Amino acid sequence: MITRRKALKALGISSLGAGTGLCIPSLTSAQGNSDSGNPLKIPPLAEGEFTGNARQFQLRLRRGSSNFFADTATATFGINGDYLGPTLRFRRNEAVSLHIQNALGEPTTLHWHGFHLPTSADGGPHEVIAIGDTWNPQFTVVQFAGTFWYHSHMLNTAGEQVYKGLAGMIIVEDDEQQIDLPSTYGVDDIPLLIQDRRFNDDGSFRYMSSYEDTVVGMRGDVILVNGTRHPYFVPTTKLVRFRLLNAANARTFVFAFNDGREFQQIASDGGYLESAVTMNRLELSPAERAEIVVDFSDGQDVRLISVGKVSNFPEFPGAMSVMMRSLNTQNFDILDIRGQGRLQDSAPVPDRLASIYRLPEAAATNTRTFRLSMGAGMRSGDDRGPGTGSRNGNGGGHGGGNFSINGRRMEMNYINERIQFNTTEIWELTNNSPMMHPFHVHNGQFQVLDRNGQQPPANEMGWKDTVRVGSGELVRIIMRFTDFIDDKNPYMYHCHILEHEDRGMMGQFLIIE
Repeated sequence: MITRRKALKALGISSLGAGTGLCIPSLTSAQGNSDSGNPLKIPPLAEGEFTGNARQFQLRLRRGSSNFFADTATATFGINGDYLGPTLRFRRNEAVSLHIQNALGEPTTLHWHGFHLPTSADGGPHEVIAIGDTWNPQFTVVQFAGTFWYHSHMLNTAGEQVYKGLAGMIIVEDDEQQIDLPSTYGVDDIPLLIQDRRFNDDGSFRYMSSYEDTVVGMRGDVILVNGTRHPYFVPTTKLVRFRLLNAANARTFVFAFNDGREFQQIASDGGYLESAVTMNRLELSPAERAEIVVDFSDGQDVRLISVGKVSNFPEFPGAMSVMMRSLNTQNFDILDIRGQGRLQDSAPVPDRLASIYRLPEAAATNTRTFRLSMGAGMRSGDDRGPGTGSRNGNGGGHGGGNFSINGRRMEMNYINERIQFNTTEIWELTNNSPMMHPFHVHNGQFQVLDRNGQQPPANEMGWKDTVRVGSGELVRIIMRFTDFIDDKNPYMYHCHILEHEDRGMMGQFLIIE
């Protein structure tokens, strides 16, 4: 019998969670569990139609209505449906052509997160799809096999549009990476788009309803997985592959199983790791992805949970300390797995998954520094910009100010960086704000060199497009800028807490000859 004490021990957590930054939830969580659960919705799989020289996809962005609660309708946004979009299946080295119709009644964009492609197809804030218009981006898929996603990137309103449902998953397959892993979509290869949402009494989404929302980003108290509240999944195979996507606007999740069982992480943002990493908890900030393989051959009921972090932020008078000390400390139930006695056999995860070329530091011809800073009464010690008042260390000063990178807010007509084509660069990411920021770079994938001078953990040694930068931390990444030159249309880099992005924590770069 697995006891609470054994589960705590397996997760490496003391009974009080002391010294680990984690605490263990009970089977009931902050979201409650008032019903017997709902079968996990699996987004429809869209494989497109190969016509001419490209695989064609038809996407319609529209308003809809969804029943997250019985007999209660919630106004939502969706892509080819009422809420969220289909899972798109791309193939490496194939050209794709996407016909996107905007029937939302408001302008929007659609960004292909994690893809290496021309700026004209990127779907950032410059590629606006006007009301009633269509957009037809085309590009060749050069990414390795992996889990990616697409979502609104509309300037100043990306957070609200994604919150309402403008997002979906993308799976890339690669004929040259044929690995014996669970791969039957919806059976043993399961997409999990995990979001937290807040609702009004009438069932409508509650968005940006407090001062705290504007400071730390939009966090909710109800978990939706693929748009399903209180979801459960019934396995039919001994091993199941979950494609985890933190599609929340601002919340970080620490995934674990309530019995402490181990799982194997096989992929990160940009594709397979060199070999599987065995673990029993996995932290993903907004926009990060991971693929894990879990063994359910014991036939036991088990629950995927998110374990609340224990804050060590200092306590002092004022709202800022209260907000920082409560960040990501909540426990949540994510997905019930209902154990089965008879399961189909699965092949074990191979010892070797991929060969990853590590970009050498010596190849870099330039190093840039990016400083992530917050306003809203938290101006950091060395920030430039508007506002007055004391500024102290990693936040806690006063005088207003804005969310910024290198002291500047995002401006559509201002290019922050110009990068020489066909070069390799090191970017030094620093964070002098009081909270973590997930830093995302458009135009493909990078590698993490180190965190505060230390080698990153094994599950961060693959290709990434989003990386957590903790308060006071220095994270160095390395990236190549190849294939596409455009001296007029920029790519973005930004915090992927969407409300921070919307309020200015974003910059632009050109790739020039």
